[in-house]
Amino acid sequence: MIIGTPYLTTEQIHKRISELADSISRDYIGKEIVAIGILKGAFMFYADLIRMIQVPVTVDFMVASSYLKNASTGEVKLHADIREDIAGKDVLLIEDIIDTGISLNYIRDRLLSFMPSSLKIAVLLDKKERREVDVPIDYKGFEIPNKFVVGYGLDYENKYRNLPYLAIFKKKA
Repeated sequence: MIIGTPYLTTEQIHKRISELADSISRDYIGKEIVAIGILKGAFMFYADLIRMIQVPVTVDFMVASSYLKNASTGEVKLHADIREDIAGKDVLLIEDIIDTGISLNYIRDRLLSFMPSSLKIAVLLDKKERREVDVPIDYKGFEIPNKFVVGYGLDYENKYRNLPYLAIFKKKA
């Protein structure tokens, strides 16, 4: 059994995503974006964000993981790569959460090796106090404390992603 302490409501999340989309839209006026989502965790944030962006968007995804249960393994596994050719294009990498920065830095370096015109990063959550690798974040939803959260795409053992809000996860014995 689990207990989840509510942390961010659906309304708070959607309001902040709308603000991020406005900022992204202003930054990319007259351009097209290749939006790359990191699955599985970012799927809700990604879908809500790109629906609100007011410039042309091409959709692509990567599947990567570095977590086992509720802890980072420190090793990034790439399960599926992008399919779009991003050379010379403006890329927006969309991720659910950055904590240590190891995974996001790995993915960022990989995408930069494909020579995009630009690469910016949007994250819903920033767990800054866990940072081990500095990664430039261009668009940030919320800074959160060092607590394990579930909901709105984030999971524990691939469960609880369907919660429309974010909750601090607590496992009950």
